[in-house]
Amino acid sequence: MMIVVCLVLMLPVGHNQELVTAVVGVGEDVTLTCTYDITKNIETYFWIKLFGNMPVVLGKANSFDYSEDGDVSRITTKQEPGRFSLIIPKTEMSDTGFYYCLKSHNYKITFINGTFLRIKGPGPHVAVIIQDPVDPAHIGDSVTLQCSVLFDKQKEACVEDPSVYWFRVGLDEADSSLVYAHGNSRDQCERSPDAASPQKCVYSFSRNVTRSDAGTYHCAVATCGQILFGNGTKLDIDVVSSCDSHRDNTVVFLLCVTLASSLIVIISLVCAVINTSTHCCKETSCNERSHERNEDTLVYSTVRTTGGNRRKAAVTEETVYTDVRAFVIN
Repeated sequence: MMIVVCLVLMLPVGHNQELVTAVVGVGEDVTLTCTYDITKNIETYFWIKLFGNMPVVLGKANSFDYSEDGDVSRITTKQEPGRFSLIIPKTEMSDTGFYYCLKSHNYKITFINGTFLRIKGPGPHVAVIIQDPVDPAHIGDSVTLQCSVLFDKQKEACVEDPSVYWFRVGLDEADSSLVYAHGNSRDQCERSPDAASPQKCVYSFSRNVTRSDAGTYHCAVATCGQILFGNGTKLDIDVVSSCDSHRDNTVVFLLCVTLASSLIVIISLVCAVINTSTHCCKETSCNERSHERNEDTLVYSTVRTTGGNRRKAAVTEETVYTDVRAFVIN
């Protein structure tokens, strides 16, 4: 059947189409109808689905009352005079996509109509998304961004685990990109024994930042066919130019040299003062000892003069003091 539809899509295309949008809830029944004119010509009709993958044939019918179901067993077709219907019972989230009714005649394909079917799931069970702020960083620093998501387990109706992504919006708000995607998101959730309390999941990633990493980072959670964004975390990068860095290094070097020179001068002055004080003390001690020795060498002499005339009754005596001091001249 796939080979047939691929060959059909390679045929010349005619334009007799209209595209409508239909939104239904999960579990509802949907019937898509393709009408055509009853003729004696042999015509073949197809219902196909397009949604990201290769076309899927859902049903085939001929103008002479012959129909055949396609590759999806859950989906059936029904042919009536002038009408070829596609029946989707109890829709699922995976039924979202484009459905086309095609007519093939004389090696020419015509799109009769098209329907974009959107399956609306239950309300998202994400209660809140909290993003923690970060401090400004420098180039080369390791920065960790963190996002906390609270899930309301009572509203959880999706079978698949939620997917968590990080998007960055540049400073000019024109440069946006996907920077990180988490794997199994349930591995980072806290297990709560209380079924009524929200389940908290913390998602984070780290990276060594560069100049181009500045911007606002948004944590996005895709669940139940919807995507929800956090409030965003702004990351500022403090840029220090190489000239400023070189100048700062030069100033630090000069300050270190000046400090070392000052220490050397201070040490030299202290040594000189100590040497001078020691020398003065030695000189004072020597002078005191010399003064004591000079006092010990003091000599007292008495000179007595006796006249030759014995007739003189009185005798005259004279006393002479002699002081001899020795001074040492350095």
